[in-house]
Amino acid sequence: MAESDRTRARIEKAKGKAKETVGRAVGNERMTAEGRIEQSKGDARQAKEKAEDAFRH
Repeated sequence: MAESDRTRARIEKAKGKAKETVGRAVGNERMTAEGRIEQSKGDARQAKEKAEDAFRH
């Protein structure tokens, strides 16, 4: 199950980066902000996974 959470975090970060890039390209500030938020969620999910791994070992 932990592997799917890691994958989900990577996908979330990638989607956020793509959304931010497209938002910048078309000049859409809202889309850019949403992309940054998705990246932050992915970062938080990855940090959670790393913390869980640290306590397991």
